[in-house]
Amino acid sequence: MQSGMRTSARGPITGVILDWAGTTIDYGCFAPVEAFQRAFERLHVPITIAQARAPMGLAKKDHIRTITRMPEVTRAWQAFYRRTPTEADVDDLYVQAELALRETIMANAQLIPGAAETVAALRAQGIKIGSTTGYTTELMAQLLPVARTQGYEPDSLVCPDRMPAGRPYPWMAFQNLMNMGVYPPETVVKIGDTVPDILEGLNAGMWTIGIVKTGHEVGMHADEIAPADPVEYETLTRRAAQKLEAAGAHFIVDEIADVGNVIQEINTQLARGETP
Repeated sequence: MQSGMRTSARGPITGVILDWAGTTIDYGCFAPVEAFQRAFERLHVPITIAQARAPMGLAKKDHIRTITRMPEVTRAWQAFYRRTPTEADVDDLYVQAELALRETIMANAQLIPGAAETVAALRAQGIKIGSTTGYTTELMAQLLPVARTQGYEPDSLVCPDRMPAGRPYPWMAFQNLMNMGVYPPETVVKIGDTVPDILEGLNAGMWTIGIVKTGHEVGMHADEIAPADPVEYETLTRRAAQKLEAAGAHFIVDEIADVGNVIQEINTQLARGETP
């Protein structure tokens, strides 16, 4: 019996898989935060921005379930409903969040500066562009045309509602490889701004790059940065970088415009026989 073809992992990079909110679009990752807050408010249990952001990167229902299990939220739920949150409550919150996301996604649909140019530069090197997200297929059908008009359209888009599970599981990343026809995973880079993004890439056997400045962990609009206290802002970015590094990110950059040099460094490491 003929053996299967084995492809060398000595590079170069064949594909990158990009996150959406906080990485390529929606500077500061505000659309999901606003939607989660609206959902809990509509069910009479308001949550803070910090609580809304804490599980960022997970599939949206997993994100909501995680919030309901936070001690402060559970106590507030008990105070209003006289019981702890149930899976039926998670379903109700999910419906409300999906409704809210239809509005918040469009209000925060601006492409992050440098995203289109970076993708074009990667494609010029023969690199395929994949993407994963915590948004559903229905929501991405709304967002994708808006991104396209701004110059960004990935070669592959995979959503968690079409997979056995979302991030941090590797299934969406693997589906991107199949959609794009690239392998092995050691020649692919996962890029994102959350811990689940990094874990998704690691679990798929890929290189990972963490995004700090434009992402969820810093959580600031672009026009908020210049007037911000420089010491506080430096603390925010340092903590964000440390969190992504602790999750296992191979490299950390400020924003997507900075990944080009990192891709070249990974190519150098691959040529030396190094793997993720």
